[in-house]
Amino acid sequence: MISISRLYLGREEASDRLRYQARPGGAVSRAPVVVVWNATARCNLACIHCYSSSGREADDGELTTAEGLALIDDLAAFGVQVLLLSGGEPLMRPDWTDLIAHARERGLRVSLSTNGTLLDAGAARRLKDLGITYAGISLDGMKPTHDRFRGRAGAFESALAGVRAGRAAGLKVGLRYTLTRHNAADVPALFDLIESENVPRVCFYHLVYSGRGAELAADDLDRAAARRMVDLIVDRTAALASRGRAVEVLTVDNHCDGPYLHLRLLREGRPEHAAEALRLLRIGAGRSTGQNIGGVSWDGTVFPDQFWRTHPLGNVRERPFSAIWSDDSILLLRELRDRAAHVRGRCAACRFLDVCGGNFRARGEAATGETWGVDPACYLTDDEIAPVAAPAEDEP
Repeated sequence: MISISRLYLGREEASDRLRYQARPGGAVSRAPVVVVWNATARCNLACIHCYSSSGREADDGELTTAEGLALIDDLAAFGVQVLLLSGGEPLMRPDWTDLIAHARERGLRVSLSTNGTLLDAGAARRLKDLGITYAGISLDGMKPTHDRFRGRAGAFESALAGVRAGRAAGLKVGLRYTLTRHNAADVPALFDLIESENVPRVCFYHLVYSGRGAELAADDLDRAAARRMVDLIVDRTAALASRGRAVEVLTVDNHCDGPYLHLRLLREGRPEHAAEALRLLRIGAGRSTGQNIGGVSWDGTVFPDQFWRTHPLGNVRERPFSAIWSDDSILLLRELRDRAAHVRGRCAACRFLDVCGGNFRARGEAATGETWGVDPACYLTDDEIAPVAAPAEDEP
């Protein structure tokens, strides 16, 4: 995640302390900071970009309540800090309150990724009482666009009702928006909605070619459009701040957004801000997939992250997540923890490799067929990523 509000405006949010926390001695903790558990494949919608290809039919293979509680125990003991419950639609699990309560008792921070349609007043109050830190509600545009993406008329109004119910209950709620060329034009209206509804957080996701999202690869923003979109997001974030609206704004799943923001700060004549942004970005250093974030599917399969579902690492029904994640015999995990030795093409010589880490592996593989194929969503130019020559020393 690239925090626009932190890196561009200098405003720190509570989640930034996890995002930009330095590891002792610069080392990467063995345990991921965040584990995304896709707790169910069941969903009351059928979104065209769903990375988990979830649907209305129940999946008989999902972890039982007892298995879920054991997973939570292991994550807590391992040192995971945040459990993000996702799906499918996690509120379709009848035991969701038990799972969240258990995670909170074990000291985990719990966040929820939901389509919002089941987040009524009662569910919102229960989530607040359970102590979850955040509920991210997905929107894909304004009403016509969102309903088309979600495959159900009225989905937009139901999601907006969920936002309002969460806000009324005192929950921190935010919006999650996956960018494609079919909904990019709705982003200005979304910012208007954020302001009118007093939504405190929004995450803009670059499209990942996974699950049903793989069928939309041709509908991804091209490089020029992606640059314009990031600039628009930055401009609207700054405009909100100028009116005293402290909204946390992030972009997700395209690590080159960070270097692009650094370069923009330089172009604006803000070298000190640019240097601080780069310092913070280097702390994370693109170490998401297989390092700072991990994924567990509804059936217990462990993945390097929630999107990269072509590389199962093991299953928690056979051995604990902690044992799988710590297993140095798993080649892919070793490679992900030594990215600079494996990236290819233009990434290998990029001066921002220590920030980006070769960008998003699930998308790079989907586009090229190679595990370490170049991610086509990187929109930085060759000149922007070229090494900067050291200044020549003065001759005596």
